[in-house]
Amino acid sequence: MATSIDPRTKIGPVALKVADLARSEQFYSDVLGMQALERGSGTLTMGAAGISLLELEERPGARPKPTRATGLYHFAILVPSREALGLSLRRLAETEYPLQGAADHLVSEALYLPDPDGSGIEIYRDRPREEWTFREGQVEMATDPLDLESLLREAGDQPFSGLPTETTMGHVHLHVRDLAEAEAFYRGLLGFDMMLRWPPSALFMSAGGYHHHIGLNTWAGVGAPPPPEDAAGLKHFTIELPDRSTHDSTVDRLRAAGVPVQEDESGALIRDPSQNGILLRVA
Repeated sequence: MATSIDPRTKIGPVALKVADLARSEQFYSDVLGMQALERGSGTLTMGAAGISLLELEERPGARPKPTRATGLYHFAILVPSREALGLSLRRLAETEYPLQGAADHLVSEALYLPDPDGSGIEIYRDRPREEWTFREGQVEMATDPLDLESLLREAGDQPFSGLPTETTMGHVHLHVRDLAEAEAFYRGLLGFDMMLRWPPSALFMSAGGYHHHIGLNTWAGVGAPPPPEDAAGLKHFTIELPDRSTHDSTVDRLRAAGVPVQEDESGALIRDPSQNGILLRVA
């Protein structure tokens, strides 16, 4: 029987494997406006206003993730205002960094681009929840054209000074091998609430009525295998649970279902049926 996840659950930092740490640092700091927060041997944590968003691990020579593979579709950086999104757009134009796309999703406005290793990134701002609409219990979302000129006007002539305070990791969107299997895991075991189905190939789930914290799709192909170990891309993403009791009950439920769990001081590492890594930890 499905359980409903605690509505205070959020998405935390995303851990990525990168081929060249210096190249990635330059991109994430100079183009996206993140700050270097903590350095280790071949690792770097980056974020905004002291809050961790990315954990980068260098794998020299790592190749791009194959097209037909599970793993990361994109991680999504949520900025606190339309003005902040406009500033990010202007920064991309100033650095001549190419966009892959832009869209008005009704609940949000979003920019899409790859990092130097080809990992997908969304930068977005939410519309207020009172402006979201629902039909038959599902949130209405779309991929309408985004008014880029209006977005740039919103930024005005302010200088870009990096990602602002209150920037967070808003959601992650994953390639999976089978939607029904993924739904059984994310909804049935972890307890995320279904927010929208896009038949036949995508699902969107969340905690607390958000439009989505987890996106799932089979756009890399039904039955796609996990990427090879030497590929750049997702190492794991973080689900932040609000307290220890919620964390422990979630881990117990996963273990009872036969899901392998590796626990250490950083949290509980699990994998979904498509072998996407997930770190469960207390916020």
